[in-house]
Amino acid sequence: MPLVWLLRGIVTTFLLFYDPGMTSSTAGQLRLPPGCRDAALAGCLCSTSPPAGLSVRCSGLGLAAVPHGLPNATRRLYLDGNLLTSVPADAFAGLPLLAELDLSRNQIASLEPGGFRGLAPTLRSLDLSHNRLTSLEPGALGGLRAQANLTLNPWHCNCRMQVAMPQLDLDPASLAGVVCHSSEPEEVGARGVALVMLASELDLCAVSKRTTDMAMLVTMFGWFAVVIAYLVYYVRHNQEDTRRHLEYLKSLPSRQTSTLSTMV
Repeated sequence: MPLVWLLRGIVTTFLLFYDPGMTSSTAGQLRLPPGCRDAALAGCLCSTSPPAGLSVRCSGLGLAAVPHGLPNATRRLYLDGNLLTSVPADAFAGLPLLAELDLSRNQIASLEPGGFRGLAPTLRSLDLSHNRLTSLEPGALGGLRAQANLTLNPWHCNCRMQVAMPQLDLDPASLAGVVCHSSEPEEVGARGVALVMLASELDLCAVSKRTTDMAMLVTMFGWFAVVIAYLVYYVRHNQEDTRRHLEYLKSLPSRQTSTLSTMV
C-alpha cells in the first residue's frame, strides 16, 4: 500500500505541474497547492482546473476517517467507497470553499452534531447514498442548503423523523430520497414508501400515540387482572384458613367436657 500511495503522489505532482501548453518558464512558476503533499501521503489525488478549482479524490482507499490536513482551497472532495462509519464534529473544518462532497458507499450510520460545521455557505452537493443511516437530525446537518443524495439508506420512518423533516434546510427535492426501510409502528406498511409521501397521508406521531395509548391500556388491564386474581386467591385462601380455625375452636369445648367426665 505505501508504494501505491507513493505512485499516487507522483501522478498528482505530475498532473499539477505538467501542462503541454506551458513553456519551461511558466511551468516553474506553478506550485503544488498547500496540503496536497499531505493528501498524497494518505493516498489521495489532487487535481486542479480553472473552472472547477481544486479537487481531492480519496475514493476507495479503505479510509476509516476523514484525512487530516486537506488543502484549504479544496472545492470538491471525494471520499466514496471507504470505511467511514460516522461523520464526527468538525470533520471538514478548514475547508471554507468546499462545494461538492461525496460520502457515498461508506458505512456511515451516524452524523454527529457539527459534522458539517462551516460548510453551509458553500456546499451545494452532498452525496450520502449507499450508507447505513436510519435517521436525520437537523442539528447534524448544520443548516446545509445543499442538494443531497439520500437514497439507499435503511431509513427508519417514525414520529421523530417526520418532525425533523420540515426543519431541514436541504433542497426539498433531496427529501424524496428518504425511502422507508422500516417504520414505527410497523403496521403502517411504510416499507418502500418515501417519507414525504407517507407523511402527506398519515400522521406517524398520531398513529404512534394511539399505538402507545393502546399498549398502555392493555398493560394496565393486564396488571388489573393480576391484582384482581391475587385478591380473589387471597380472600379464598383466608376463608379456608378461617373455616378451619373456627372448626378447631368449636372442637375445643367438647374435648374439655369429655376429659372432665373421664376424671369423675
